[in-house]
Amino acid sequence: MSAPTTRERRDGHNTGAHNTGGHSTGGRLPPPPTPQQRALRWIAGGSVLLALVAASSIGLDLPTLIAGGEDVASLVERMLPPRVDDPARIAALTLDTVLMAFLGTVLATFLSVPLAFLAARTTTPHPAVATVARGLITFCRAVPDLVFAVLFVRALGLGVLPGVLALALHSVGMLGKLFADAIEDADPGPREAVRSVGVGPLRELLNGVVPQVVPAWVSAFVYRVDINLRTSVVLGFVGAGGIGFALQDALRGLVYPKALGIVAIILVVVAAMELLSMAVRRALLAPRNPRFERDRVVRFLSGGAALALTVFAFVRLGIDPLALVTSVPDLLAVAGRTFPPDLTSLGPVLWEALLQTLAIGLVATAIGVVLSLPLGLLAARNVAPHPVVHAAARTTVLVVRAVPELVLAVILVAAVGLGPVAGAIALGIGSIGFLGKLVADAVEEIPAGPAEAVRSVGGGWWKVLFAAVLPQSLPSVVGSTLYLLDVNIRTSTILGIVGAGGVGFLLFEAVRTLRFEVVGGIVLLVFVVVLLIERLSGWIRAQLT
Repeated sequence: MSAPTTRERRDGHNTGAHNTGGHSTGGRLPPPPTPQQRALRWIAGGSVLLALVAASSIGLDLPTLIAGGEDVASLVERMLPPRVDDPARIAALTLDTVLMAFLGTVLATFLSVPLAFLAARTTTPHPAVATVARGLITFCRAVPDLVFAVLFVRALGLGVLPGVLALALHSVGMLGKLFADAIEDADPGPREAVRSVGVGPLRELLNGVVPQVVPAWVSAFVYRVDINLRTSVVLGFVGAGGIGFALQDALRGLVYPKALGIVAIILVVVAAMELLSMAVRRALLAPRNPRFERDRVVRFLSGGAALALTVFAFVRLGIDPLALVTSVPDLLAVAGRTFPPDLTSLGPVLWEALLQTLAIGLVATAIGVVLSLPLGLLAARNVAPHPVVHAAARTTVLVVRAVPELVLAVILVAAVGLGPVAGAIALGIGSIGFLGKLVADAVEEIPAGPAEAVRSVGGGWWKVLFAAVLPQSLPSVVGSTLYLLDVNIRTSTILGIVGAGGVGFLLFEAVRTLRFEVVGGIVLLVFVVVLLIERLSGWIRAQLT
């Protein structure tokens, strides 16, 4: 047998032969899996099994899906043709919805910036402070915005102010985390240079950290406006203003053509806002060119437009800026009534509903993964076999993302009846748009070298896909799937408001009957579940990187 080459000695295996009892096997044995890899395989297999068990537990199977499809088709037929009975009123409510989303994001930004500096380990005054700040951020993310809206409507009455505050508080959960992560990722060099000239801590942060993190903050802000627009659509279901009130009124009166007309308007507005947000991000985050003043002009005009829109939002929505401060005692009074949390008065019903919520979130995520993975691959410009296919897939993702899950749940409940099946299907459809976009973006960002190498040796489209594209994008896709599971479990808690199963029904029934201690208990359970899933997701992502 010839001596092993340098590469073979480095790999620890002979590529030409492998000794097993004196016989040549003609191949190199792969290294044994690490404990982390074995654990990930068990988790993957267990997730598939859990998804099947969860689907069975809520009564979702193939005959149910087929029957449900027929019922939905029948309902859609009854909704055609769409109509808008009062265009002026619908236009005004749509404008209010857009302004609520923007103003809620602005307020969340003001709350998130100081919280992020306290939460970031590179700027926090003490590790205990960082732990508390991170806990507050996670709590805001764990409690659904619709739950905040219900509580705030109880405290402040009907109107847009509870909706704006609910959007702001829930948005802190996302913006606070992203802002803090950006601060931790900032280069320490400029901060040390500023500190060396003897300035105080505040100037050190303003001059050494803020200029580095502003681009990431702007991107997160614009993206959150896009998210809040979809969320603000459904706040009218609980009396928190916006076009959701008109939609609920149409569905409650079984005026389905009118409901479809409102849904069509929502879809157009959300799609237009998403395209606008993409253009704004591209303009604001483009690399600066010191030879041209255009970058500075664009940023100046964008800042001025944001300020003017904020003022207009306060005036148009009729919100007194002082009310943001004077309403705090009322909000704290309602929040105080949720303590101590009550986990016993509902008995086993609470735990059964919680398990149902977990089952809905798990099944919806499984539906999203199965359907969005091929759609996301076709929506990626570097994978789609033809530009027409790419455009069609991207349009499909955009349209699906434009319709809020609660609206889908309302339609499915009307078609297939009350219960968790409607909730799981609604979240599953919503997951297609959410995960499809993340998959497409992740695939478009992978290096082109491996795919070109496969093509250079004659590999076709399928070979490039399985040998170069999927292996590179797998960590990002897995991470996005775990994040989707987190989102789906939080979202499934609000579907009970329209009879789509889960713990949400108990939650909103407790609010309606003023049993705030029970509300506190349910919110606490959701918070713990979301926190555990977030920790598990972080561990799995760490093993893949």
